[in-house]
Amino acid sequence: MDKQSLFVQVANLEERIGELYVELGSLRQKILELIEENQLLIQENERWKAALTLEEDLANQGGAGIDNLKRIYHEGFHICNVKYGSLRTEGECLFCLAFLNK
Repeated sequence: MDKQSLFVQVANLEERIGELYVELGSLRQKILELIEENQLLIQENERWKAALTLEEDLANQGGAGIDNLKRIYHEGFHICNVKYGSLRTEGECLFCLAFLNK
């Protein structure tokens, strides 16, 4: 092996190392961008989960009120705005039924 071919091999190796270093730098930058995007998505996901939990809690609270009104109606009391709280003596009340079917 002569000195010239040895220098050519070393020069080629240095060039490949330089290209790999540049590629490594771009990969590192891409990884940082992906990490930042992932953190933003995690935060957004947590906000959506909190909003969904709040919405479910509000829906569950509303459902309990309707259940209470249904129970009161089946116990024989009016739940309509016309005769709320008074005893139903004449059977079914159309106003109460309309309210329950909303």
